[in-house]
Parts: sequence; structure tokens; C-alpha cells
Amino acid sequence: MTQKLIIIGAGMASGRVIEHLVEDAPGAYDITLINAEPRGNYNRIMLSPVLAGDKTYEEIVTHDDAFYADHNVACKFGTKVVGIDRGSKTVTTDQGEVLSYDKLIFGTGSNPFMIPLPGHDLNGVIAYRDLEDTERMMALEAGARCVVIGGGLLGLEAAAGMAARGVDVTVVHIMGHLMERQLDEAAGYLLKKALEAKGITVLTSANSKEIVGENGHVKALMLDDGTELPCDLLCMAVGIRPNTALAQEAGLAVGRGIHVDDQMQTSIEGIFAVGECVEHDGALFGLVAPLYDQAKVLAKTLIGEEAAFKQKSLSTKLKVTGCDLFSAGDFAEGEGREDIVFRDPSRGVYKRLVIENDRLIGAVMYGDTADSNWFFGLIQSGEDISEMRETLIFGPAYQGGGASDPLSAVAALPPEAEICGCNGICKGTIVDAINAGATDLGAVRSTTKASASCGTCTGLVEQVLQVTLGDDFQMPTAQPICGCCDLTHEDVRLLIKSQELKSQEAVWQELGWKTRNGCHVCRPAVNFYLLADWPLEYRDDPQSRFVNERKHANIQKDGTFSVVPRMWGGITNAAELRAIADAADKYNVPTVKVTGGQRIDLLGVKGEDLPHIWADLNKAGLVSGHAYSKGLRTVKTCVGTDHCRFGTQDSTGLGIKLEQILWGSWTPHKVKLAVSGCPRNCAEATCKDVGIICVDSGYQVGVAGAAGMDVKETERLVDVPTEAEAIEWTTAFIQLYRENAKYLDRPYKWVAKVGLDWVKERLADPVERTRLVDAFELSQSIYRKDPWAEHAQQAERFQPLADLTLEAAE
Repeated sequence: MTQKLIIIGAGMASGRVIEHLVEDAPGAYDITLINAEPRGNYNRIMLSPVLAGDKTYEEIVTHDDAFYADHNVACKFGTKVVGIDRGSKTVTTDQGEVLSYDKLIFGTGSNPFMIPLPGHDLNGVIAYRDLEDTERMMALEAGARCVVIGGGLLGLEAAAGMAARGVDVTVVHIMGHLMERQLDEAAGYLLKKALEAKGITVLTSANSKEIVGENGHVKALMLDDGTELPCDLLCMAVGIRPNTALAQEAGLAVGRGIHVDDQMQTSIEGIFAVGECVEHDGALFGLVAPLYDQAKVLAKTLIGEEAAFKQKSLSTKLKVTGCDLFSAGDFAEGEGREDIVFRDPSRGVYKRLVIENDRLIGAVMYGDTADSNWFFGLIQSGEDISEMRETLIFGPAYQGGGASDPLSAVAALPPEAEICGCNGICKGTIVDAINAGATDLGAVRSTTKASASCGTCTGLVEQVLQVTLGDDFQMPTAQPICGCCDLTHEDVRLLIKSQELKSQEAVWQELGWKTRNGCHVCRPAVNFYLLADWPLEYRDDPQSRFVNERKHANIQKDGTFSVVPRMWGGITNAAELRAIADAADKYNVPTVKVTGGQRIDLLGVKGEDLPHIWADLNKAGLVSGHAYSKGLRTVKTCVGTDHCRFGTQDSTGLGIKLEQILWGSWTPHKVKLAVSGCPRNCAEATCKDVGIICVDSGYQVGVAGAAGMDVKETERLVDVPTEAEAIEWTTAFIQLYRENAKYLDRPYKWVAKVGLDWVKERLADPVERTRLVDAFELSQSIYRKDPWAEHAQQAERFQPLADLTLEAAE
């Protein structure tokens, strides 16, 4: 039964909760989002680039009106909650509305701390917390004067942003060096010099005494030594305090923040809190990484899954342009600790490592932070560094003897090394996304969310791209299909259609190919385009396919192969399982694994055994699962109405029908489907290329999803009442994708290029939809076949001859 969920506050943490909920359990909650600001969720940590003029507000909006509408989130922006009745489970707004809830989330964030100096209430004295504050600073003209009180991260970002606009900025900091919580004195000194080089005046060990005004407006800041700093605007950036007033009035346990347990539940059952307003085990949180961790835990808690929030070591990177700075761990001096320090004054480089008991416990870096993630990984893991003690300061490239190329530090990072601290994305996740087709920064962001928050890891993500892709990295957006010609993929597709080119030879000749027969890059693409556009006239060229498709099996790193039989919709039976077990025994298969797509993978099959194992599996009625192909891989299903008490439709039956219709088809890239029998989404349909959610009224068809550590959810294509219509729309979408997408573009990349509205418009036309379905069926009638059966028949024909030869030899 759908529950009512009210969320108070549209900050980054509560926004991430909504993302996880609509992704993992769409329809489980009717969500109402109440926010005092007159807008929804935006990326607050990107206000600095907005201030500096590098981005616009529209570019940092995380959830626009369409997002809320698509996910049926009721929004009440510019509205405050003024009361909570725990007994009746209602909240009252300043508009007089009384709203009931089953679950309630406090995402009230924090309030900026304003030093109660005389004059702090003058006009022109602001904090730096939201869009309105940013717009006040942006309104200053070049040559205007601004004083920033606070030399922490936020204050320095405000100062740098205004300085970039030509504002005369002075930073006043009470401590002896900048960012004292994150930096030691030496690094703070270098940072001060760098900011002064940008034209920012920095005063440390400076104590503010009074804000001087004139006619009700700020005029100057007076220091306790009598110095007056004239200003047209004064920005206080001296810290934040959790916004707990409403929670306290409602009777929740409150300390410095709202008390929560490991599941983010407050002291009152059914009421939760997330973000900067919470206090967990005595700690408060102001960085985005732990807030996103909290959001993930809370979402899992709300849908009944086990999860626990654990505090982690955090690192800090400064986002002031030109100031490369990193700190992590504990770098305070203490007994039993030793420092390793590297200084290069001419390059402005400073590094300090703090070691205790042969463990790296802290690191501060300025000017050269390329190895920061590697050092951070050592701090988190607690690895014994005694063996690399002599060369530790020089980073991973020097472990084992000497320097390497500039990308060696990134190449040396282990898969578990964290790359994006905001979203907790490790190198292995990014590499997996790249290998799955995310070959540019935008695709990596879309697939994994790496570098999608504060952006400080963007350079590192690009380095991972470069290391993983090698020479294919950073090719121009309109890059040629390969070195054989000057045409893009899009050009080639258009010319094949417009000039009615129906053979590879015609393409090479008519389109000015520089080589006679193409190459390993262009041949697979051209082969597919011809196959998709001219199924009656063109015949597939097996030699123009990638090695796995030629072998009809995935080659493994040891030279053996993976064999995956197809299991329609994840359904199998005892006879098939016996055949798989017998094959595993007969061919000494070392690993038998259940895949995430509800199939069984036989790993480690020798190449010479492939035709024979296929023949044995064929006898049991099993066909190729095409786990190696650019085509349909799996249709994942839940048990649906046959067994599940929550099922609304026959999801298994629909999944089987879709797989039997679509299997064996060639597509620009691999395609995965799923059908979930209810909005609880056990089949994970909302992160597939095509995902169908069964509901009481029929079927919700979504497309263009992508899976990773954090997934890209599907976008709603259509809601239909019948199974036949769901099949029709899915088949038409696949054919539209076949006819228009660039080779090796997954559906989510293609949809991003052409726009979902264009796709919807094409498929909404019943005549066009019928044409697409007919075209797909025509192609299937010509090309669908089981490659295992063909090769198995050959093996059967040649087996008697092999037996005779063996007998003669004996």
C-alpha cells in the first residue's frame, strides 16, 4: 500500500533521498516536498562557480519541474512548516494547510552563524548560503568593495568568486592561517600568497570588533586594533549551525543537531532526519559526501532494506581556481608521530605526510595534488607503509624504484580507490562504466555521478578516462568513424540510406574510403548499419564483427571462454539444470556462476570444447544467451502475479514473451530489459535500457536507463493498459534505436542526443509504430538463428571422423 511521505526541506541530501526512492521503489510513497525557499533542489556547492560567472543557476539545478512531475512529487515551494502534530501525524504550513503523513523526514539543513557584532543587522550584511546571497554578491559592480569575515572554505570561495568579477575583496580571519581545520601553517601560508596574487587582500590574526553603518547600510568593518575596512557589502562565512528549531518544538531529541541512529531515524518512530541538520554519534556534517551516504541509507530504510550509516574519513579539496589543495586525516603534531615534508618553493609545491606506527594518518598537499587519492586511500585502509617509507612522499609512481609517465599515479590506483568523494565513486566503478561505453566525461557523469557534484575531481575522472581508453581519449565530438575516412558515424548512416549503398564494397568505393576493405574499427559499424537499413538486400559479414561475436562466446583473460545459455525471463527447469551440471562436469568447467541477469554462466571453457558443449546444451533445448553480442542480453523478471502477493500483472510471462520476440536481434550496443510485477521493482526495471513496471492499471514503459554504482533511471516512455501494447511499444523502440543510433551507443546515450520528446513523437504515431514493428519482425525472420546450433551441427558432423582418427592412432 502506498504511504504518504512528507519531506521538509529541498536540500541536496533530501533530494538524493527522493532520487533513490523513485529509483528503487517507484510508487511506494506519495511524496510531498515542502521548502521555505521558492524553488526545488539545486547543487549548493556549485554556487561558487555561479558567483564567479563560470555557470548559471539553471546549470546547477538538480531537479527541475519535469523531474518532480514525472515522479509525482507534490511540491510546496516558498512554504514553511510551522507545526507538527505527532499524535495525528500531521504538519501545518504557514499557508494554513494541514497535511497528513505516514513517514516524515527533516531535511531542514543548517543556518549560517552570524557573529553578534554591533551592526550585524545592517542592510548589506549577508551570509553565503543560498541563491539569494549569491545574487546579492553578483549584483556588485566591478570596483565595489566587499569584506568577507571568515577564512575557511566557504569564505574563500565567496572571496574568489567576487574577485573574479572585479570586486575589491578583503578577507578577515581571526586565526593565524587560513583554513586551519584543514591545513597546517605552511600550506595556509602558500594559500594566502596564491589568493593575494589574485588581488584578494588577506588579513589573518585579525579580530572583528564592530560593523559600521551609515543610513542603515553597512559602511565598514572595524577591527579591534582600530583599522577600518570600507565595504559596500559584508559577507559573514564563519560557520553553520543545524536548523533544529522545528524538530525541538515537535519534541524530538536534539543536541547540537537532530539526534539520529544508524538508520537515520530520530528519537520518534516514523520520523527521520538527513543532512546538515542531523547529529550522529556526536558528529555534525557539512560536506556533501556523508550527506549522500546518509541519503542512501535513509532511502533503504524507508523501503525496508537493511542499511547503516557509518562515519568515514573525509578529505577536502579547495575549489578556488588555480589553488590546488588537498588535506585529509589527522595532521596535528603529537608524540610518536613523524612528518615527511617536501617543499619546492620555485613551483609553489608543498607536501606533508604524518605517519604513526608505520601508518599514514594525515596528508596536506598544495600545488601538486595529483597523488591525493592514493594517499587518501592509504589513510583509509591503514596499510603498513614501512616498505615504501623512503619513497612514500613521491607517490605511487615511485613505489618500486623510479618515476613513470604523468598518468602513472592514476594507473597505479587500485580499483577501490575513491575518485569522487562527494558521491563515493571509486576508480573501478568508473572503469566499468567506461568499458561499458561511457567514453566521455558527460557519459561517465550520467552513468556514475562521478564529478557531478562539486566538480573538483573532474580532472581525475578525465585522467581515468585517458588511462582506460588510451589513444581513444578526448577525440573530437564530431570525430571520424575511424582513420579510413573523414566521415562521422552520423554521416555514414545518412549516406548509406540516401545513396542506397547496400554493400561494404559500395561504402568503401562511393564514400571515399582511404583503405580498400576498411579496418577493425569501421567494419563492425558499417556492417551493422547495412544490416539495419537493408535487411533484405544485405547479408551479415561475420568477419566484420568483434572477436566475441565471431566466437559466440566471451573470451576470458586466460584465453578460455564463457558460455551462457539463455533462460527465458529467468525461468528454467530441472532438465535444463541437469544438462548444465552434466556439461560442467564433462568439460571440466572450473566456475559456474549465477549472473545478475538471472542466468547461469559457465566460465573457463576451452576454445576447442565450445562446439561440443553447445551441442550438449542444445540437446536439452538450451540456446545461446548472446552474452557476447551487441544485441539483446537478458530480460530480467520478478515472479509477478503467479506467486507474489504484491504482483499486479504477469511480469514473468511478459518478460518471457519479450525475450522470445527480441532475442537474436543485432543492435548498436547490448540491450537489457526488465519487467517488475509491481512498483516495488524487484527486477530493477528502472535502470535498464527498457524497463517495464506493472501497476494495477497496466504497464509503465521506461527507457534509457543505465546501471552503475549509482544508476541513471529510466525515463517514462508511455503508460499502456495491455500487455500487447507494452510489447508493441517496446519492439518499436528497439527498432527505432536500431535505425538511428550511432554504433556502440547504448540507448541512454542515443536518447540523450535525439531527445526523449523526439522518440515519443515518433512512437506515438500508430502508423510509424506499426512500420517499426513490421521492420523489426522482417529483420528477425531473416537473421534470427541460434549460432550455437549451427556450430554444434558442424561438431556433430565432424565428431565421427575425429573418433575414427583417434581409433587409428591407438
